[in-house]
Amino acid sequence: MLVLGVDPGLARTGYAVVSRGNPHKVIALGIIRTPVKWAIEKRLQELSGDLSDVIKRYGPVAMSLEKVYIKGNRSAASAVERATGVVMLTAAKAGISVSEYSPSTVKKIVTGDGAATKEAVQRTLRKTLNLSEDGLPYDAFDAVAVAICHLRHLHLELVP
Repeated sequence: MLVLGVDPGLARTGYAVVSRGNPHKVIALGIIRTPVKWAIEKRLQELSGDLSDVIKRYGPVAMSLEKVYIKGNRSAASAVERATGVVMLTAAKAGISVSEYSPSTVKKIVTGDGAATKEAVQRTLRKTLNLSEDGLPYDAFDAVAVAICHLRHLHLELVP
């Protein structure tokens, strides 16, 4: 079973394709970038096209996202909300389900601490999944974390 974890953003969207297992295995990991100079509609179209390519290439059965919580900067929040809508629409068009998790739930599932820092989440993922120290942005690790969260959530639902 493959799950696509996505950390939506307009400038950078992190994605990770993770397979179920013990331990789970990261099949693909990366960032989709859209040029800041482009018009918003072109950037959203680019995001959808690139994400569709990831879905076609790996064939995940589900997508998971972290729920959007942005305080203060309304412009940044609007951009993330637009990107999230496009990501969800792209999944719907591909026929895959979407699940959302709060940031504290993702952190709790991955590290055991719902208030863990991004650095703690990265350390845990690097250790448990044998990921390299290659300087990938937090967006990619957030995508891995939300995919792991979904896989573990599914496991809990399947246990009698």
